[in-house]
Amino acid sequence: MNLLPKSSKEFGSVDYWEKFFQQRGKKAFEWYGTYLELCGVLHKYIKPREKVLVIGCGNSELSEQLYDVGYQDIVNIDISEVVIKQMKERNASRRPQMSFLKMDMTQMEFADASFQVVLDKGTLDAVLTDEEEKTLQQVDRMLAEVGRVLQVGGRYLCISLAQAHVLKKAVGHFSREGWMVRVHQVASSQDQVLEAEPRFSLPVFAFIMTKFRPGPGSALQIFELCAQEQGKPVRLESAERLAEAVRERQQYAWLCGQLYRKAGLGSVSLDLCDGDTGEPRYTLHVVDSPAVKPSRDNHFAIFIIPQGRETEWLFGMEEGRKQLAASAGFRRLITVALHRGQQYEGMDSIQAELSARVLELAPAGMPTQQQVPFLSVGGDIGVRTVQHQACSPLSGNYVVEDVQGDDKRYFRRLIFLSNRNVVQSEARLLKDVSHRAQKKRKKDRKKQRPADTPEDLPAAPGQSIDKSYLCCEHHKAMIAGLALLRSPELLLETPLALLVVGLGGGSLPLFVHDHFPKSCIDAVEIDPSMLEVATQWFGFSQSDRMKVHIADGLDYITGLAGREVRPHYSVIMFDVDSKDPTLGMSCPPPAFVDQPFLQKVKSILTPEGVFILNLVCRDLGLKDSVLTGLKAVFPLLYVRRIEGEVNEILFCQLHPEQKLSTAELLEMAQALEQTLRKPGRGWDDTYILSEMLKTVKIM
Repeated sequence: MNLLPKSSKEFGSVDYWEKFFQQRGKKAFEWYGTYLELCGVLHKYIKPREKVLVIGCGNSELSEQLYDVGYQDIVNIDISEVVIKQMKERNASRRPQMSFLKMDMTQMEFADASFQVVLDKGTLDAVLTDEEEKTLQQVDRMLAEVGRVLQVGGRYLCISLAQAHVLKKAVGHFSREGWMVRVHQVASSQDQVLEAEPRFSLPVFAFIMTKFRPGPGSALQIFELCAQEQGKPVRLESAERLAEAVRERQQYAWLCGQLYRKAGLGSVSLDLCDGDTGEPRYTLHVVDSPAVKPSRDNHFAIFIIPQGRETEWLFGMEEGRKQLAASAGFRRLITVALHRGQQYEGMDSIQAELSARVLELAPAGMPTQQQVPFLSVGGDIGVRTVQHQACSPLSGNYVVEDVQGDDKRYFRRLIFLSNRNVVQSEARLLKDVSHRAQKKRKKDRKKQRPADTPEDLPAAPGQSIDKSYLCCEHHKAMIAGLALLRSPELLLETPLALLVVGLGGGSLPLFVHDHFPKSCIDAVEIDPSMLEVATQWFGFSQSDRMKVHIADGLDYITGLAGREVRPHYSVIMFDVDSKDPTLGMSCPPPAFVDQPFLQKVKSILTPEGVFILNLVCRDLGLKDSVLTGLKAVFPLLYVRRIEGEVNEILFCQLHPEQKLSTAELLEMAQALEQTLRKPGRGWDDTYILSEMLKTVKIM
């Protein structure tokens, strides 16, 4: 039997409700939750001795259950004569002090200030079906009557789905009257799944409007939100911000419902925020693996990404997370990244904090009471120490942080917070610094310091950075490209002019400077803040062989190309990121690969030289266009894809007859590496130049 209306407008009809309760009979109708679901918020805002008016009571058992636990001064009104008669008969002997009256709530017969609480469970939602003038006038009369019959200090407690037009009307009306407005979330969509009664996918809220005595002049407006998991309300600055916060919780509830009902929704991510500050605390990614055969124990798991490792391909990229989920063997895996600037005491405290919330994201079919496993790498939450944070006018907010890697070694990273999952620059710390930091960290652990509290590692760059080690795979590949120069075994004794556009932490030009003693390097960086960061935190320093020019790389190269006597470089390297996140290519900015500009690059490259470009492009059409443009200017083009990353390193030369086979490339790389490995020179034994060129393809 269908008891729900064909149109929402029927909710405001007297005839509809008479027919509804005749069809329903004596069975209670509990929209928006039962007493057990609502009792927490009801007991919080209603005292047992207060006089309560329930408007639009229907045949809900809510009043009866409140009466039975000690709230006995309750008056119920409804527009339906049928339901009032039913309720009187049902309660006459068992609840003699509770009254039921047929009354129109827009024209109540009570004296002013008769009640301390007006309780409304879904009635405002039923009346406010649209925003037509007639409807709004009726709601104005209803809310005015609520205000009239309440005492000063009294509360209008309205249980609602808080749809946008309902929230706007209720909050607007009472805030203009100078009342305090609080919205309290009382139920989530997950509480309402698979029930016999028709229910709603939206969460349920309580509006608590507290009547203040009118004051002189403009009334102070107070807006608060109390979310389900919070112990105390959060003060918000405006009605608009309150509406936004409610909408965020509705979207989260909708997402939970979708994730419960369906698997494989695609890439789903969300932030869980600190209840007191509103700052993001955890970033969650939901990864479904439909190919995994279901069993009792493999429905659902949580993977905590150790601090500092969220930038790795396995955790920071969608394809990596899919691989992680498949190898973990769960139908649904949620990866959890921990935010810098937040304090975490350990895996146990994180598990306790997340357990209730992540269960809302569980898939259908998971056995009840099943323990959800929390997984991680090495069983700990990792180590992250923020050494420096600032804001650059060009690059925005950034941090320099030290993190512990897989092998317990420490690494220093530069992160732009506008793209917090991408490492802009990285360097390995020397072992003695890492060891001292670790000892100090153990000593301070009992003090429960914030995870990001600076631990005063030595800031002197020459003492802390391992300059012989290249962290970034794309930097290793770019250095390997020097093997394309003729006679690589003589490069240490040959004057070598290089132009590097994009400084970052300075690791790339610094490595060339230290390993090629005859090299002279011009580094171009648009952001002066990055030169300061490189110098103070990454061991970079200028010399008579290495100069940094603070300039736009486009302007700098245009200026060189326009000179009467142009300089010529054996190697030109572009490792420069785009500041525009909307582009399909994040490195380099598109202007750097325009053909007219590439002609200028060509004009300052020696005939036997190599132009090396770090390309990060997710738009396949755009990438094809870039490669076509490059090949038009540089006929010989090699491409080296960085495994597990979007980066591709392009090696561009002017003369196609110089083309080398893979075997010849490897032979030249081995010759260069043999030269660089000479005794007395610092060299990373894990860095094998020929490995970098094994997968190079000629376009």
